[in-house]
Amino acid sequence: MWQRLIRFVAAEDGRIHYGQPCDPHVDVGVATASPGSKLAAFDIIGDVLSPSCRVTKRKLTVKRLLTPLSREQVGLARMLGLNYRKHAAEANMTEPKYPVLFYKPVTALIGAGDTITIPKVCQPVEHHLPDFEVELTIVIGKPCKNVSEEEALDYVLGYSLGNDVSFRYHQLAVSQWSFSKGFDDATPWGPCIVNSSLIPDPQVLKVKSVVNGEVLQDSTTADQIFSVRKTIAFLSQGTTLLPGSIIMTGTPEGVGFVRKPPIFLKNGDKIEQHISGGIGTLLNTVVEEGKEKAKL
Repeated sequence: MWQRLIRFVAAEDGRIHYGQPCDPHVDVGVATASPGSKLAAFDIIGDVLSPSCRVTKRKLTVKRLLTPLSREQVGLARMLGLNYRKHAAEANMTEPKYPVLFYKPVTALIGAGDTITIPKVCQPVEHHLPDFEVELTIVIGKPCKNVSEEEALDYVLGYSLGNDVSFRYHQLAVSQWSFSKGFDDATPWGPCIVNSSLIPDPQVLKVKSVVNGEVLQDSTTADQIFSVRKTIAFLSQGTTLLPGSIIMTGTPEGVGFVRKPPIFLKNGDKIEQHISGGIGTLLNTVVEEGKEKAKL
């Protein structure tokens, strides 16, 4: 079984492969964003969601990094809102008694290096306040239903990073958030999946957001209101969580819309987000739809 999983287009044949970085310590996101990068990965054969898959000795060069799993493999993205204590406090909201759940369509999901698109319906940005949210992302490894907190981590394939880009005007206008957080090509995740065996305690991870070189979020998953165990146990009650599906577990304090004056994403912004534990750095650039040809 792999330790860190990436999905990529190989320079050797132009085809999509799954692989494990040859260097166990390399930050995949940083390496692939570097000019002239030649990140090498061992080719993986078989179903990457199954323990039966095999990491081969065949080395391939990453030409383009993709999302760790395809949209079809993910199937459904579950999202938690208001899951960090300090974030609830900065937003002047009461800590929830139950996990705040909403969904994203897989058409929202993009990968490392891809462009975050601000749709025309969310422009001008000064009014709609596009925002960044770094989030620990759970990847489910096997069918999961009615599990207890004690056994919840047994169903985790691994962990990744997600950026729950949010459009605050539409979000705050209604009580349901899926519309405001589900726009096409606006939710990056990656750059890899770290096998759950390498992160035995997901509540000790550092999470950080940097926008245009300024650190805006810097926290740890210890501040989560609902831990990974509690989240999986709750969401699996009466509902089957399928292999490959992902759960983004909420964001810490430091988001843009609560700041004075508010910070919002705009054309040309560069976002770097990092989670420890070998997950690494997710780098993306923002483009406002209709301004794609603008010099960034």
